[in-house]
Order: sequence, then C-alpha cells, then structure tokens
Amino acid sequence: MTSMGKTRRMMSVGLSGAALAAVLAAPAQAGEPGGSETGGRPGWQLTETGTDARFRGLAAVSRDTAWAAGSKGTVLRTTDGGRSWRNVSPPGAAELQFRDIEAFDARRAVVLAIGEGEASRIFRTEDGGATWTESFRNTDPRAFYDCVTFFDPRHGLAMSDPVDGKYRILSTRDGGRSWEVLPDAGMPAALPGEAGFAASGQCLVSAGPKDVWLATGGGATARVLHSGDRGLTWTVAESGIPAGDPARGVFALAFRDRAHGLAVGGDYRPDQASPRAAAVTGDGGRTWREAEAPPPAYRSGVAWLPHSGSAALAVGPTGTDLTIDGGRTWRTVDTGSYDTVDCTADGGCWASGEKGRIARLGRAGD
Repeated sequence: MTSMGKTRRMMSVGLSGAALAAVLAAPAQAGEPGGSETGGRPGWQLTETGTDARFRGLAAVSRDTAWAAGSKGTVLRTTDGGRSWRNVSPPGAAELQFRDIEAFDARRAVVLAIGEGEASRIFRTEDGGATWTESFRNTDPRAFYDCVTFFDPRHGLAMSDPVDGKYRILSTRDGGRSWEVLPDAGMPAALPGEAGFAASGQCLVSAGPKDVWLATGGGATARVLHSGDRGLTWTVAESGIPAGDPARGVFALAFRDRAHGLAVGGDYRPDQASPRAAAVTGDGGRTWREAEAPPPAYRSGVAWLPHSGSAALAVGPTGTDLTIDGGRTWRTVDTGSYDTVDCTADGGCWASGEKGRIARLGRAGD
C-alpha cells in the first residue's frame, strides 16, 4: 500500500479520458513498473481507509469527493481526494451488507443493503452521512435486492431478483425518500435460475432521463434487459457472455450514452476460467457483440473514462484492464484487486474492493 506521504502528493487527475488512456496504454520504460500501484506513471494509488471492509459499492462525485459502501454496514466519504476518509456509516447497520451507493454530491447519497427479506434496505442522507433515514425495508421473503440507479436527483430505480418469475423493480420520484413497487406487466419472464449479481453496484445502470439496463446471469444465457420508460416496459437481448451456471453471467454494465454500452463478467470462482467475458453494444442494448480480445479473467466492474468515446476500464479481483477502442479489445494495466470502478466528468476515476482497498487514478510522488 502506498504511504500516507505518497497519498497526500497524489496528482489531481485532470486529463481527458483519451489522454489518460493514452498514458496508461503506453509501454513502460526500462526500469519503470508498468501499471503498478506504486509506479511513476499514472495508475491506481491506494488511499488509507482505516478499515478492512470490502467495498463493492462506489459513487464517485468528483476528483475530490467519493463515497464507498461495503461489508459490516460500512459507509465512507472523502472530500479531499482520498487523503482522508470519514466513517459515516448508518447507526446500527453493522450486520448489513451494503453493495451499492448512489451519490448526488458531497451531502446527499442513497445506499442499498442486500439480502433476503428484511436484509434488503435503502437508506438516505442529506447531510454527508451525519444522519441517515431508512426509506425502504423489504418485507417479502422472496425478494433479494441487488442494485440501485438514479436518472437524476429525483428519479431512481432498484431491482430485485425474480419474484413470481419476473424481476421486481422499485421506483422513487423524490430522491429516495419513498419507494413503490412497479407493476410487472411489461417485464419479460426470467429464465430458470436467472438472477442479478450484487458484485459491484453495476447490475442496474442508467443513461439519460429514462433509459435503464439490467444485467443477468445464472440462467442458460446471460442477458441484458433494457427499458426506455424508467422501468415500466422492458426488452431483452442475449449478451454473448457465457452463463449456464449460477456463478456465470454479466456482472456489470456501463453506458456512456443511450446507445453505447459495455458488459463484463465471467465466472466469479477463482479456479474457473472466464473466456469471452466482455461484450459491447452500439444500439442501446438491442444487440451485443463479443469483445475480440476480452479481459483475461472475471471482471465485476466497468466504467467509461471521461470525455472519451472509446476508452474504458474494467476491474476484478485479478486486475484492471483498459480498452481504447470502445470495448473491442482489452489490455491489462494493473494487477491489484478491485470489485468496482467509477469515473467523473471532471476527470476523476476511483476503484474499490476487498480489505478496505479504495484507490484513485493518479501518479505517486507528484
């Protein structure tokens, strides 16, 4: 782990996505570590979090502000680029597993706890985590909520694994203060054994005011569902990512606009290979093409680099991969373990994962 001294000198990442991707993709010079967490080139710079919680939920607000949510009911927030983290966990939440968090700014955030029955809950804060309000508690033992997404500060959705053969969708119109279950008449039937993966907070993602996509696995095929009306009606397409087992499928999605999206996943078991674990769409998810050179292993998180039409990062327990051609080919640029990744419009990129790991894309020693 980088020292606090190095962490305090991290470069403020203000490069465009294209420029940053070009630097990351450049071959390392003689004697220079390529893509390491402590190398001289831009890469993931670990920050000191003071916890061993596993952070699968991540909400990047800017280069300076980010929220992370994880095991043991832990929520952290930074407003100084990761130089310090404040524990802003909801009181009495130590038994909960937070897997997704959506933040609107440094003060307002919504966090999702996952699990069967009443373990699935949603909390909201308006004062930077000083106080939290529980705005939803699942009372249906058949439901298991996986992910949450917001179209804007008022409108958002959360999704549960299938109940009575269809994915269940929660909707809010007031920024997460209240939630209601949407009718399922427009939801296609789930496949036998199909479900979502609460691995990175990216199994339900949105782009624009009304479009949302839902990633699946566990069934005979790994599918992506799309709604253009905030979850009322859905269409479905096969992703091409291998499934056919409860541990395989699409684990994360990222859309840079209504048309262009990425899907990553594979088999989360460390002793199983994950071939063909990435796909790309250019038509809003109606069709998907397998990556020509996918990441070499299971990946659970993916994010487009800011201000770039073709660069993105995918992360997983065995490393980080970069694409500079819109998801057609991927190259490993770091071997550290991360579960999820998020980038912001001002050029900030963050990643988080096991053992309290939270990093920002920057340059050590600068």
